[in-house]
Amino acid sequence: MKFSHQLQFNAVPDWADYYLPYSNLKKLVYSTERDRVTAYGAHRPSLDYERGPSERTALISDSDSVERENSRFIEALDQSLDKIVKFYMKKEQELYKASDDLLNDLDKYQYEGVNGNDEHDDEHLHASPNFPRRESRTFDDDLPPNIISQNVTETDPQILSASHDTTELRKRTIDLFVLLSELKSFIALNQTAFSKILKKYDKITHSNLKRYYILNHVSPAYPFKSATKQNLNERIQRTERVYATLVTDGDLDLAITDLKTHLRERIVWERNMVWRDMVGQERKVQTVGVSEAKPISLRTPCGTFHVDRDHIFQGLFLAISLAVFGLLLKVNIFDQPEQNLCFAILVFASMLWAGEVMPLFVTGLIVPFLIVVLRVMRSEDGTERLSAPDATKRVFASMFSPVIMLLLGGFTIAGALSKFGIAKSMATFVLSKAGTRPNRVLLVNMFVATIASMWISNVAAPVLCFSLIQPILRTLPVDSSFAPCLIMGIALASNLGGMASPISSPQNVIAIQNMNPAPSWGEWFFAAIPLCIVGNIIIWLWLLWNYHPEKHTPQIHAIRASSDPLTFTQVYVVLVTVVTIVLWCLAHSYEGIFGDMGIIAIIPLVAFFGPGLLTKDDFNNFLWNVIMLAMGGIALGKAVESSGLLHTIATQIEEAVTGMSAFQILFVFSSLVLVIATFISHTVAALIVLPIVAQVGAQLEDPRPSLLVMGTAFMCSAAMGLPVSGFPNMNAISQENDLGQPYLTTKDFLINGVPSSVFAMLCVTTIGYGLMSLMGF
Repeated sequence: MKFSHQLQFNAVPDWADYYLPYSNLKKLVYSTERDRVTAYGAHRPSLDYERGPSERTALISDSDSVERENSRFIEALDQSLDKIVKFYMKKEQELYKASDDLLNDLDKYQYEGVNGNDEHDDEHLHASPNFPRRESRTFDDDLPPNIISQNVTETDPQILSASHDTTELRKRTIDLFVLLSELKSFIALNQTAFSKILKKYDKITHSNLKRYYILNHVSPAYPFKSATKQNLNERIQRTERVYATLVTDGDLDLAITDLKTHLRERIVWERNMVWRDMVGQERKVQTVGVSEAKPISLRTPCGTFHVDRDHIFQGLFLAISLAVFGLLLKVNIFDQPEQNLCFAILVFASMLWAGEVMPLFVTGLIVPFLIVVLRVMRSEDGTERLSAPDATKRVFASMFSPVIMLLLGGFTIAGALSKFGIAKSMATFVLSKAGTRPNRVLLVNMFVATIASMWISNVAAPVLCFSLIQPILRTLPVDSSFAPCLIMGIALASNLGGMASPISSPQNVIAIQNMNPAPSWGEWFFAAIPLCIVGNIIIWLWLLWNYHPEKHTPQIHAIRASSDPLTFTQVYVVLVTVVTIVLWCLAHSYEGIFGDMGIIAIIPLVAFFGPGLLTKDDFNNFLWNVIMLAMGGIALGKAVESSGLLHTIATQIEEAVTGMSAFQILFVFSSLVLVIATFISHTVAALIVLPIVAQVGAQLEDPRPSLLVMGTAFMCSAAMGLPVSGFPNMNAISQENDLGQPYLTTKDFLINGVPSSVFAMLCVTTIGYGLMSLMGF
């Protein structure tokens, strides 16, 4: 979680205006960075703030402009610090007075003997070691002289109201403990915020301000003094002893546990709305293609329903899909009833996937239900129709295949590489070597996106890469052509990276499912990596020709490599990852031991989850929707094969391509998939087309099913002509500058994505065909 979100989430909602304005100060830092890039280029003067500067003036610097910039930042910090100090002193005075009033009321309660106690009993109570004896000095002795004379004007009436009832005293004690604890958290959060923002300022401006400002400004401030914190802790402990006397018969440990429970409950209740607001904001930012149309209100006897154009379109498309499904159930297109029913399921599922009427994985779950209920599966020899119980066993046995285990292993490796910062460290190291020329930086970023897609999937890779280029984007002029060029390059390169390894995208996993024997990782790399390299270079040249980035931006901000030392945990994660990948590459050599690559995928699961490096929360955060979608697709493929429908369709397609060579058939299927995958999900296109491609390839005079399946799978990743063509494109079009304006439009994808898709198809059908032929596919 970003610290700005962490600060927002942990802050006391009623005190939100009195915390350090971290987000605003961060914008000021970025503004300073942009000004310095404009003035000095990529190299900024380094400053030294430890030579005894005056308190309010700028420190030693190399230019008047740098001095003004640093003075502006220090002034902003001083204003925030002054606001924090005044609020803390005011709130401390209120709560310390409430603490004294509580003790006075408790003394009065004991003296008056509400429960019939006599003076002897009162003295016995005061003699209790847990009773908080009031000292002779007042709370004013804990405050600096300048606020002793201030009047308390905003005191919580629930805390300050006097009462002789133990229930009221108990409630006031709990409230006081919660507020004192939140005041303690207020100090800690602000102290961390000062440290974080100063660290960011030093990192971005190459300064050394943090140590000076913390030592000379923050630490001497009243809320952050050791004595202040000690006094606050004593007040909290005193409140705990009061609660122990009132509620737990002097058991201090039980009192502390009880009070902390109340504190947690209060925090959960207060933060609930804050958390929901934050999640809502994040979802609005991350959601792509959501209609902004005003919803239509429909009044019915059952209540008012709100619908928009998307809901209406989805409803109509669902109605059409159901109508087509019902019609296909009635007509006889094929000779066998199982084939007719399976064809109806295939068309129905394809329509639901293409129209995205419901989440894709939900459609995937409908598939096995329809397969069993409609009884479309036949026995292994094809002589009889399977009963529902037998079909259920066959369907579920096929759904959890070794390929699904391979997908889980890929998610595990991706999770470990991301969680422990290995992927980011490697990426920043490579990017730091790119220099400051836009053309070179663009090419390096594209290759980083492709390589990252190999290991953390082409869904996570663009997210990582877009976060890494933020220092570049925020220093560019608003009208710079390099910003859209760079974002487009990363998106297209991430799409190409989807073909780079068997775990880089779900369509590759589906391809492996339809290849017999399954290719090893080494064989996959042999064909995919050269395609990615050549494809990236061609797309890079196309982007340079379209955007001319160096003409508008001759020099950009350099990215610095991470200076964090390598930890033992990171070394362990890398070793396990390398061992797993090597075993995947040599899977065929050790087939007698492991049986399948899916078994090898268990190694990272045990190695990372066993020692606790990854937790059950990480496991729950896997892309289970993708897994369920893949399982539904596998079930559909099994049904199409078992019913005989696949053989029938493949035979008809084979007649249409009679006389064509494998090269020509690959070109035809690549063109077909390029069109389909441009408009619908790459994974859905693979689910629908790859089983048919495999069957057609197997029935050729020169059977080459593996070549056709792998080549077609490559094309599923290479379809990138529209903003909706794959997650990298969706993520790219959602990127905005500081003014809230998007960097890219649909026109950018039409101008760059469509030609890039065509270039990629030509590479697959020429270079890819040659490489796969060399491997004997």
